[in-house]
Amino acid sequence: MFIRMNSYNMWMKKKPACCNNKKVKLHKKAGIIEGVLYGLLPHTGCIAFLIFSILGITTATALLKPIMSSPIFFNSLIIISFGFATLSAALYLKRNDSLSFAGIKSSWKYLAILYSITILVNFLMFNVVFPFAANINSVKAGYLVNAQNITLKVEIPCSGHASLIMDELKAINGVDNVYFVSPNIFQIQYETNMTSTSEILNLDIFNTYEANIIQG
Repeated sequence: MFIRMNSYNMWMKKKPACCNNKKVKLHKKAGIIEGVLYGLLPHTGCIAFLIFSILGITTATALLKPIMSSPIFFNSLIIISFGFATLSAALYLKRNDSLSFAGIKSSWKYLAILYSITILVNFLMFNVVFPFAANINSVKAGYLVNAQNITLKVEIPCSGHASLIMDELKAINGVDNVYFVSPNIFQIQYETNMTSTSEILNLDIFNTYEANIIQG
């Protein structure tokens, strides 16, 4: 009887490899999910504004504009994003009695997945999702009688703010089309008999995000 109990205790202390493998897989999955969530967090305002803009829900975009126009909005959310990721990592390490240098070293796979996915999601949002989505209702400028093309470089904090700039530009009577080129270039086609370069540059949004003509 004693031998059986001893064997059971030994088994409990040293679980089979299959159990450990399942635990590792669960931790990897958790790291991926958390990384995606924390990667998307800084862009929640931009995503919401983009969706409302595409759907033409002007009331919602009007409510979000003051927030999106804040220069510190984006930087604050980036800090919060990695802050939450770090807090999540700390809680994970504490749950597993690994809140130490040795514990961090033994949990490097989970931590690497968490931060790598967070960074990857941000990269994809900046360079793929936002530039593509911003141009859903736009086309590259073509030839129009009495039309003028100018290209602006706007100091936006990320490509997620492109929809905000484009909405403001398209609201000008005489602006026919606006096309966004990542990271901060806007190609504008407007009718010279209806508006002008000075009217475009005098938009209030450019008091927050400086705009300079680089062509046209």
